[in-house]
Amino acid sequence: MLYAILSEDVPGSLERRLGARAAHLERLKALQDAGRLVLAGPHPAIDGEDPGPAGFTGSLVVAEFASREAAIAWAAEDPYCAAGVYARVTVKPFRKVLP
Repeated sequence: MLYAILSEDVPGSLERRLGARAAHLERLKALQDAGRLVLAGPHPAIDGEDPGPAGFTGSLVVAEFASREAAIAWAAEDPYCAAGVYARVTVKPFRKVLP
């Protein structure tokens, strides 16, 4: 089943985010290579592709997991969690309708 992993950043965590980005992307690439990733990306703090020093307010990952518990466990091991980027992570079942 698909799950949406909604993460909210700690204010002022841009430097920590940048430091953990490569490891974070590596895990997402593994999901993509396994054919389980639907989409992933950050929420810029301002309107714009590159928010610069304004940074980000969080992230969204939609991917396939065997269960909600498996999605929660995967999210808990995110390098952004270990780096103190995320203040809160919510995992919800997701049903893709379009496209």
